[in-house]
Amino acid sequence: MSSTPKQLLSVTDGVFLMVGMVIGVGIFKAPSIVAANTSSNLEFMLAWLLGGAVSLCGALVYAELASRHPDTGGEYSFLARGAGKGLAFLFAWSRLAVIQTGAIAAVAFVFGDYATEIVSLGERSPAWWAAIAVIALTMLNLAGTLQSKTLQKVMEILLIAGLLFLALAGLLAGSPPQPAAAAAGGGSFGLAMIFVLLTYGGWNEAAYLAGEVRDARRNMLRILVVGILSVTALYLLVNLGYLAALGLAGMKESKAVAADVMRLVAGDRSAVLLAIIVCVSALTTINAAIFTGARTNYALGRDFPVFRFLGTWRERGSTPANALLIQGAITLALVAAGATTPDGFSAMVAYTSPVFWLFMYLTGTTLFAFREKDQDQPQVRMPWYPHVAIAFSLMCLYMLYSSIDYIRNPVFGPKFGNLVLAGLLVMLAGIPLYLFARKR
Repeated sequence: MSSTPKQLLSVTDGVFLMVGMVIGVGIFKAPSIVAANTSSNLEFMLAWLLGGAVSLCGALVYAELASRHPDTGGEYSFLARGAGKGLAFLFAWSRLAVIQTGAIAAVAFVFGDYATEIVSLGERSPAWWAAIAVIALTMLNLAGTLQSKTLQKVMEILLIAGLLFLALAGLLAGSPPQPAAAAAGGGSFGLAMIFVLLTYGGWNEAAYLAGEVRDARRNMLRILVVGILSVTALYLLVNLGYLAALGLAGMKESKAVAADVMRLVAGDRSAVLLAIIVCVSALTTINAAIFTGARTNYALGRDFPVFRFLGTWRERGSTPANALLIQGAITLALVAAGATTPDGFSAMVAYTSPVFWLFMYLTGTTLFAFREKDQDQPQVRMPWYPHVAIAFSLMCLYMLYSSIDYIRNPVFGPKFGNLVLAGLLVMLAGIPLYLFARKR
């Protein structure tokens, strides 16, 4: 039975879903790369603080956009009103075939890697675990919004508790002072920021909740700002723990900084405990991504009759059932494709990143169009306009360039450069698809 979205989400629900999208596996991997490209403890911590500031700029942009158009479609709705339905269609297609499904598959592979540390399912164990996670959480979301958000809260509380334990363990463990020469990381601060911002990625997903948040015009600002500030504080604390336990030089040499901190605190027996923490982190991110991703597909089906089957909102459970099923099927196909590469996670990052940052930039620029027209009066107006919006747009362009430039990387390019091109080609395939849909 077709219905419409219900306003079932409170500010707390929205913050939990948003924080769950941001706090993913990056905080367990990226800090060692950031340490290798910064020259002092202060510069290292400033990189993470700057990442929070950039994300807050983006959150302020999205808060005004969501206040102007509180709709379940999120960025799709912003682009449709600010740049036209053609670009909005291309985004929705890209999100269905590249951005969101690829992101879900990427995190599912990390879950699979760590779940295999607990129970191996054979030669393709990570891929099997990834597929199991996608199927199970898609079915949970199919059961209904209330069930999904409840599990999200439980998993996120466990994740935050695990990260706080990791941070406090590092702070209390201490380490011998590192020699000044060894502490110098050198490298490129710009490269460090790429990985910092990847770790902060996901806050924009809150925009897809606007159609289901109570009093969205006011509450979306609270969700975005409180969510970003919470994540920033937690990231700073965790990285302080890493520094206290390993020092900048120790982090630079570490291949798995969180695992090394746990070994320092509790020995090799802690490997299973860390695997459990990472698995909870990955499941939290996957659940939130499945929840928000299906909302764009629903908006696409609602607006284009040729995709009408996606625009069905099921009354029982208040969920976009068909959109969830199609999203799950495409994600499983990407998991199967990623299983044939040397590293499924890196393959999915290469596939999704250029397309993601292109549409992040285009979405941010729609605010300039809305301000120029100024036909509506949103209840939330971004402070320090246009400086914050310009800074955010420039950072998106820098990230777009960096994600495409990976093709030239001597290590990354030969293995995954073709997937960068594949993601862009799949995105462009949406152009003839739009012409067909418009004709129909």
